[in-house]
Amino acid sequence: MPELPEVETTRRGIAPHVVNKTIRDVVIRQYRLRWPVSTSLGSKLGGRQIIRVSRRAKYLIFHFQHGHVLLHLGMSGSLRISDSSVPATGHEHVDFIFDDNTCLRFRDPRRFGSIHWTGRDPAEHRLLRHLGPEPLGDVFTAGYLHDRSRQRVQPIKTFIMDSRVVVGVGNIYANEALFESGIHPKRKAGNISLTRYASLTVSIKQVLNKALTKGGTTLRDFVGGDGAPGYFKHELNVYDRAGQPCRLCLTNIKQIRLGQRSTYYCHQCQH
Repeated sequence: MPELPEVETTRRGIAPHVVNKTIRDVVIRQYRLRWPVSTSLGSKLGGRQIIRVSRRAKYLIFHFQHGHVLLHLGMSGSLRISDSSVPATGHEHVDFIFDDNTCLRFRDPRRFGSIHWTGRDPAEHRLLRHLGPEPLGDVFTAGYLHDRSRQRVQPIKTFIMDSRVVVGVGNIYANEALFESGIHPKRKAGNISLTRYASLTVSIKQVLNKALTKGGTTLRDFVGGDGAPGYFKHELNVYDRAGQPCRLCLTNIKQIRLGQRSTYYCHQCQH
């Protein structure tokens, strides 16, 4: 599933090709995504110019003067820029066609993605208003995490993966950040000190920034390509390394399940 760094990489890849362009038409081949695509989307966007493209959590937001389109890539979605005359494949469900005959094409084989229109502040949309702060923003601090965690008995890994607490800390990034900060993934969130939360927030930011840097350097061509962003490929310390030696102490990495997600850790380095 595309996570925050992959979605941000996608935003950076497509923005230069769509900002300040006017949409001529919207072609919807499949309305049944995670939520039905509005039949009025084309009439709302026809003749309108994209002012900018931003991101909130894993949602891309296309800003127009009269409203906003929220797009989620779901489990398998991707975006690419193409000439509008290029035939669409079976999984390419929506085209935003511009007045220069290029188009932004949304591909989603599993159809877990979604496209929403809102004429209001997107931050107040029902899918966004409950979300926690961005992990790379100034609001996300050790003090914030420490305050939110008091009286929490849930494991720290599921706590930092809760989008109501902080957005974008997916499974890979949670495993890696906890390793880098030396915190056992099953520790109760409410029992972790402010000092250790300081280490954890730094680790989360570092892991996500590494992923963004790698995404930027491995970004595939969004023009005429498959639209897939560069994924997190730097050398992982624990994720998907069960039974392999820890890179620090050579103890074998363990694997358990927390919150129905595979969890990897070193029982020697994390406590």
